[in-house]
Amino acid sequence: MRSTSDSNIRELLRKANLYGTKCRIAMLKVLAKARRPLTQDEIARRMGRNRFNKVTIYRTLESFCRVGLVHKAYMHDRAWHFELADRCGEVRCHPHFTCTSCGVTRCLTDLSFPIVKGLKQGFVIHRQQVRLEGLCPACA
Repeated sequence: MRSTSDSNIRELLRKANLYGTKCRIAMLKVLAKARRPLTQDEIARRMGRNRFNKVTIYRTLESFCRVGLVHKAYMHDRAWHFELADRCGEVRCHPHFTCTSCGVTRCLTDLSFPIVKGLKQGFVIHRQQVRLEGLCPACA
């Protein structure tokens, strides 16, 4: 879902059995336009004049995660980074690359990694996430 029209977003919310509130629509527009995962604070800033309090944004993100519209891509500096779940499978997310110099994280949707196999008995994988770190082309 990379289209940001109100009708597309409302349809997506309807299919997820969620009401099309102003906050939900604004937040999905921000996430659809984003080229990388965003923290809760980044989402709030990008919502601009559509300001909502932190609790509302947090609860909205949690409801999006619960129904599978959004997922927690990774945690960095004690903050979760969220993105639309439209380019990831139920148990596997596309990899991400974080530059250790400039701090920018990019989605690597053209890459895929096999699901990890061979874990000792008793481990149950719910979701596989891969985040690579190094220098981006601009910093290398």
